[in-house]
Amino acid sequence: MGNFGVTQDEELVLSFVRKFAEEELKPLAKEIDEKMEVPRKIIDRMKDLGLFATYIPKEYGGYGMSFPFLVRAIEEISKACPSTALVLDGALTLFAEPLIMFGSEDLKKRYLPRVAAGSVGGLAITEPGAGSDAAGISATAVKKGDRYVINGDKIFISNGRISDFFVLDAVTDPGKRHRGITAFVADRDTPGLKISRDIHKMGIRGSSTVELAFEDMEIPAENIVGKENEGFKVIMETLDAGRIGIAAQALGIAENALAEAIDYVKQRKQFGTEIANFEGIQFMIAEMATEIEAARYLTYVAAEKWQNKENTIEISAMAKMKASDVAMRVTTDALQLFGGYGYTTDLDAERHMRDAKITQIYEGTNQIQRLVIAKEILKKTRYY
Repeated sequence: MGNFGVTQDEELVLSFVRKFAEEELKPLAKEIDEKMEVPRKIIDRMKDLGLFATYIPKEYGGYGMSFPFLVRAIEEISKACPSTALVLDGALTLFAEPLIMFGSEDLKKRYLPRVAAGSVGGLAITEPGAGSDAAGISATAVKKGDRYVINGDKIFISNGRISDFFVLDAVTDPGKRHRGITAFVADRDTPGLKISRDIHKMGIRGSSTVELAFEDMEIPAENIVGKENEGFKVIMETLDAGRIGIAAQALGIAENALAEAIDYVKQRKQFGTEIANFEGIQFMIAEMATEIEAARYLTYVAAEKWQNKENTIEISAMAKMKASDVAMRVTTDALQLFGGYGYTTDLDAERHMRDAKITQIYEGTNQIQRLVIAKEILKKTRYY
């Protein structure tokens, strides 16, 4: 498989990312899951390695590396600990990306250097009554002079406790539905922004997930991302990038689960031989590996197309859907290969399966991805 937009210099940096993930992060993954927290020392280590700066443009204190590099870095870190990968993914694809695409020069100068220096950001768009229907939000932003007063609630916010700032959306013109939504940047310490509760999850337990409440929170007009009433476009394009990031996360989870299962079947003996010699086991391994390669191809192509500023609505949805479905199937089959041991917390197989499940749900459920893909296909007068 080719480099898909990753340069030789970026490949070299990826080797260091891989070394960090394998040697420093993977030994902590079980503890991160149990304690439900990514240690500050790991976030600081990623900062010291320059990972937060990789995707930030050079003019804002970053290294200006490519989106395919970022996707590969998320994949490598996800092999070791997807909760930790989500810290980086959230900061760069969900917070920095909308500012890079739509932010004013003032916003970019104020926030992107902070991300490059290691500050974590998040995206706050999901609400208790608005998940797949991203245009159905009820949080409101009422203009008051040169400020907006925001009220409402957001739920399932990744990086919630550790974020220094969020991109959020609110209704500025209630009569226009998706054409009346505006995106803003809010600092974590803005008066009126409160964490209502922490949300405990089945998987990626190390990732801080919270519910937010906005109570008469005032945001200056200069913190609008893009233009007033054009926030829906900001969010949708951000999700196109985010879906590729989640595909990379799912890919890493699946790869690690398969690698561990292969090591096990090569040494586990039954009926006088290693179970890797059984045809039924070999069929499972072959199917798992083939599915992973298909998901990898879609993910890398989607990343390259995003880098080239091509329309990625269809392929980002395909990559996210395929990679997450593969991750769920592979982790389930990997657990099966471990037999009874796989069902215990002595091994990591059950954690991989728990971590994989969310990739089918967030950044748009896979049912929504199928609708997106079909809609894009049916627009075309000729597909092949």
